[in-house]
Amino acid sequence: MVTHDLGAVLAAPRFDAPQFLLAVSLAASWQLTFGPYVADTSRYLPTATSVRATFWWTYAGTALGASWSMCFGALAFAVAGTAFKGHEVGYVVGLGGAALVLPLLLAIALGKFTINVLNIYGGYMTVATTLSAITRGASLSQVARVTCIALVGVAGGVLGVLGRGDFLSVFLVFLEFLLYFLTPWSSINLVDFYLLRREEYDLEALYDPDGAYGRWSVPALVAYALGVAVQIPFSHVDGVYTGFAVPLLGGADIAWLLGLLVPGAVYWAVMRRRTGVREPSSVGTA
Repeated sequence: MVTHDLGAVLAAPRFDAPQFLLAVSLAASWQLTFGPYVADTSRYLPTATSVRATFWWTYAGTALGASWSMCFGALAFAVAGTAFKGHEVGYVVGLGGAALVLPLLLAIALGKFTINVLNIYGGYMTVATTLSAITRGASLSQVARVTCIALVGVAGGVLGVLGRGDFLSVFLVFLEFLLYFLTPWSSINLVDFYLLRREEYDLEALYDPDGAYGRWSVPALVAYALGVAVQIPFSHVDGVYTGFAVPLLGGADIAWLLGLLVPGAVYWAVMRRRTGVREPSSVGTA
């Protein structure tokens, strides 16, 4: 604020629609990646905690935390250019002067450590959920839990070391692909949870392949596949893939918007008649 002329940058704004949509898509993918955290941690909340409170407090935290830091990064690049791009940590730490170098580096390191504890736990929960669905087991042994957590941690560390030379570019590509695959999944989940099941599920049947929900939900799988496929012509990942429709839109990437609307609409249209009657037994809030 005191070492750069922010007024000169903010005085001449220029709207770039493709870049704006790219920024929105990155922000959306960032938010969607936090979806599993809600499932991982909300299970420990008191049963009296409402779904509305769980959603809004979680969303408020991720939105505020991401918004201010993304805005700061955009502003820093606007005023510093190449001095910031590719040297983000060094640039930010350098703003505080020599006296604040160590405290700021510690703050960044502790922040990474904290979130990666949650990341490793989230990876474990994903694997555990998959295994329990296949084996129909209610829990994993302590050895299995520790082994899974260790493998997730090692895999993440190896990927971080291998990508350290150009991490942000690789991470950007990863977020784009993650967005294409997570958006249809999120759309189907939200439609099922809020519009079809109205926040109520037969919890026992979720763990029973022969129960009310069956082994597979064909409409959900078909809707998901359509949600991924419809994005392909509109997808744009720099240096990796550009769909034929992207140049027609001036380089804008609207794939994730289609991935949000199409699978949700298809799934709702097929399932709304099947879920007209609530499950009568053991109904609880997921």
